[in-house]
Amino acid sequence: MKVGEKLLKVLGKKYGPDQMIHKEFERYDISFKTDEEGNPVMLFIGTRKEDGLIKGDRFARVLIRDTTGKVLKDHWDNKGKI
Repeated sequence: MKVGEKLLKVLGKKYGPDQMIHKEFERYDISFKTDEEGNPVMLFIGTRKEDGLIKGDRFARVLIRDTTGKVLKDHWDNKGKI
């Protein structure tokens, strides 16, 4: 599985800093953790179980900026099944 364009639009927004956000996206449940600036950096996508955890895939964001704040790298890596 890979992160598609529609999901990238959701993940491209700013959210509250250092939060875990839970949403529904199309037929999937998603949860993502934000960094201190409010950028999503860890994504869990799949089906939410009764205990609230998601069974599916885990992704981590590579977001590298230079000293002026310009984005050098921004992509999502699949870290496997959970």
